[in-house]
Amino acid sequence: MTTTFETQRAALADVVAIPVTPFAEDGTVDQDAHRALLRRLLDGGIRTLTPNGNTGEFYALTPQERQLVTELTIEEAGERAAILVGVGHDVPTAIASARHARERGAAMVMVHQPVHPYVSQAGWVDYHRAIAETVPELGVVPYVRNAQLLGARLAELADSCPNVIGVKYAVPDAAKFAAFARDAGLDRFVWVAGLAEPYAPSYFSAGATGFTSGLVNVAPSVSLDMIEALRSGDYPAAMKVWEQIRRFEELRAANGSADNVTVVKEALASLGLCRRDVRPPSRELPETERAEVASIAAGWSI
Repeated sequence: MTTTFETQRAALADVVAIPVTPFAEDGTVDQDAHRALLRRLLDGGIRTLTPNGNTGEFYALTPQERQLVTELTIEEAGERAAILVGVGHDVPTAIASARHARERGAAMVMVHQPVHPYVSQAGWVDYHRAIAETVPELGVVPYVRNAQLLGARLAELADSCPNVIGVKYAVPDAAKFAAFARDAGLDRFVWVAGLAEPYAPSYFSAGATGFTSGLVNVAPSVSLDMIEALRSGDYPAAMKVWEQIRRFEELRAANGSADNVTVVKEALASLGLCRRDVRPPSRELPETERAEVASIAAGWSI
């Protein structure tokens, strides 16, 4: 019987939360804080979680820590949320992570954009095919950050791997997204706006039906307000939310997104939910900027 992945597709057409990975004072993953933050997301109405995403500091975690984060998320979520596990690095490592996700009960994996300095388009297809073919039972979601990648290459990948069901598209160009999606097959995939709330309205107007979020760690209700407005086609309401979160997201995006995770953790720390610690090459937010983040977080309906 052919797998249709209907449940997984529905989960992608939503707020796709990227949980932070909180660290304890000794630098290890703070498991208790992690579970508490996950419960907060679930209690807040979030139904799709991505352990080992960029907001979770994927590239700063050891292989053992990535497994731990996956396991904690799956255990805490139970039947309350769909799990989209971030995998990547070299092909054997990505395959091992995908198999671990499957063994632990995840329904999907997100394949991080290859960070190799020399990425050919044919090689991009080969990389994702090697992973997707290993876990045909799982929905596979490529994370596209490469503005040069052609939509036809995604279609080529899906021709051989029908479990490639969605795309996290994170090129900051709504016109390029619209063209890419139509060249790949607009109705063939679930399109997730991979640059979060700031780009969600423009990407939804071009065919996206879900968006990723790091802000959701701080204020789940704000992200849910955005998705509800977009689902109903109420763009003025969506832009009201956009205006509400604009400064927070500007702080995250400044200097090439240097403080992308830092700002989220600073907001959580200001609310007493976890430590502000991040790992290099990220940095903690300077004292001079912490008050503004705390003020924004305090002003939201948490």
